[in-house]
Amino acid sequence: MLDLLEATVSSTYGARTWDDLLETTGLAGVYTSLGNYPDEELVALIGALAGRTGQTDQAALRWFGRSAMPMLAAAYPEFFVGQDDIRTFVVALNDIIHPEVRKLYPGADVPTFGIGRSTPDSVVLRYGSPRRMCALAEGLIEGAAAQFGQHVTIAQTDCMLRNDELCTIEVHVDDRD
Repeated sequence: MLDLLEATVSSTYGARTWDDLLETTGLAGVYTSLGNYPDEELVALIGALAGRTGQTDQAALRWFGRSAMPMLAAAYPEFFVGQDDIRTFVVALNDIIHPEVRKLYPGADVPTFGIGRSTPDSVVLRYGSPRRMCALAEGLIEGAAAQFGQHVTIAQTDCMLRNDELCTIEVHVDDRD
């Protein structure tokens, strides 16, 4: 994930900004797609990015998810095969996409999504992860919606960051025909 953060930051803000983030955090910054890195490094880099861009850490994490999705879609088009829209994509996370992620990255710590109410225009997810990076999940959902040419509104009624057991993420498709 850190190699993707590097690519996303460098693409949007330039390579110098990435170097500045590494300097600010004191991290070495030698990240590859095959590596498994401590979550603390992602948290530190997101915090440094937030400080540099004037965002909250959660907003920076959401930006990262949304901005990284085109790179993920280009690198892993198979994740989108058979998915017609953002709703079907999100519903397929646990059964199709996350098993593929685990094949590509053995030992990857992927979140779990419980699927609640689902209609053609919306889906309710129950997000669980010890990482508590629901803002990243929201950004990835927004980015995936854009891949399908859709816009979504996301609301979170429960959040682990507010000491709820899981996050409840409501995704509503705004522009469905």
